[in-house]
Amino acid sequence: MVSKQIVQTEKDIEVALNQICEQLFTRHPQLNEMVLVGIRTGGVFLAERLRQKILQKKGIGLFTGIIDITLYRDDWTRLSQTPEVKKTEIHFSIEDKDVLLVDDVLFTGRTIRAALDALLDLGRPRRVELAVLIDRGHRELPICADYVGKTLEVSRQDSVNVKLKELVGVDQVVIEYSKYP
Repeated sequence: MVSKQIVQTEKDIEVALNQICEQLFTRHPQLNEMVLVGIRTGGVFLAERLRQKILQKKGIGLFTGIIDITLYRDDWTRLSQTPEVKKTEIHFSIEDKDVLLVDDVLFTGRTIRAALDALLDLGRPRRVELAVLIDRGHRELPICADYVGKTLEVSRQDSVNVKLKELVGVDQVVIEYSKYP
């Protein structure tokens, strides 16, 4: 039997995204060279939510794209099933732009490494920053987020699942403990 705990509700996720926006505005008051790129799957929806918040608060409509990292993963040959490659959809230049890469959970850092490789195949941004809803630790690569909604202390064996309305009809972050907490 698996023990589960909801650690963020819809309201908590909203607050976290607002905090990320405010931090972004502090570091980039103009946002004139900023673009957003969401990592499939959860990062795509979070990037779009950030785009909407920026539009509402600053009146600026940032270009927003989607990056698929499937073929850039360093473990895809070890997966038990054939990975499903989806489309990268970045219909604007990232050349000399400030790219805000968005994902739902930062864990080992391998997804972000793959996203950086995929991004650099498309051009040379001026800067790449990272925004994540959840940082759960246990890095295997020297990668850290510039903007973090919430940091969780969980064991390496525990699962952190971000559920989003766009995918499952509810917004929440759930920890599934490998052992009871």
